[in-house]
Amino acid sequence: MVLPFVVLTVVPAQQDPLSSHYMFSVPVFNPAAAGAGGMICATAVNRQQWLGLEGAPSTTTFNVNSPLRIFGTQSGIGIKIRSDKVGFDNDTGIDLSYAYFINLGTGRLGIGLSAGVLNKTLSPSWVIPSGDVYVPPSGDPLIPESKESYVAFDAAAGIFYNADRYYAGLSVTHINQPVMKFSKGNPYLSRHYYLTGGYNLVLANPAYELQPSVLLFSDGRIFQFTINSLVTYNKKAWGGVSYRSGDAITGMAGIELYNGIKLGYAYDFSMTDIRKNTSGSHEFMVKYCFEISAGRSPMKYKSVRFL
Repeated sequence: MVLPFVVLTVVPAQQDPLSSHYMFSVPVFNPAAAGAGGMICATAVNRQQWLGLEGAPSTTTFNVNSPLRIFGTQSGIGIKIRSDKVGFDNDTGIDLSYAYFINLGTGRLGIGLSAGVLNKTLSPSWVIPSGDVYVPPSGDPLIPESKESYVAFDAAAGIFYNADRYYAGLSVTHINQPVMKFSKGNPYLSRHYYLTGGYNLVLANPAYELQPSVLLFSDGRIFQFTINSLVTYNKKAWGGVSYRSGDAITGMAGIELYNGIKLGYAYDFSMTDIRKNTSGSHEFMVKYCFEISAGRSPMKYKSVRFL
């Protein structure tokens, strides 16, 4: 079966998986945000992109981050596990992150690094039509024929400023541009640059808050931005809309249960021609934040934001 996504395994640049819930999981793409919320937070996000299209991307990301005090310093640590499937390409990665915080103005500036490994596995399956005009994989020096797997070192760095009502961060993933040494070609991951920020605005009715945010992405060749606006009610329920340039409009909704667990859902409506062959993209999020501290409620809010 010939899949249109094979190009992702042979070109130099490969975009990191998308996430409509980026404002809930900044530490995933910026290690400097690990522990910035002041609580231990575990977040799981599952994205099923372009449903109905065979070989469409399917991504699951799990992230845990926590504040850390060591030798009197303000720090944060985190771990991220990711599984990303596109066509016959299956990527699995695990990263450890560390952030060091400095009090600056009304907030804190975090400086972070992460390091880990990325395992890329190719499991190609080809159906070659009959006729002399079709070239089998063996006749092309860049098309893989059999299952291959390669593990490479991966690193990221970032800075993150966190204040009471706003945040901003800049990060770079795949700093070392890890190379995958396969039998046919050596694709690599180019550096990915992220710039994000958000603000919390209390409305006339203090039970409602408006929380706009933005995420800018570039791999040096393409540029994409996402603008999002969420309205929250009593810090327990939210809904909003995102616009991702050249890609999709997203509707989002979520709620926090009485036990402190946040549940979120996002639906992407594609604005490209691919919408003719898919029923859209679905994304689900589960998040839980808590403190290990005697006599304090695990539902205490350390920040008005969603980190």
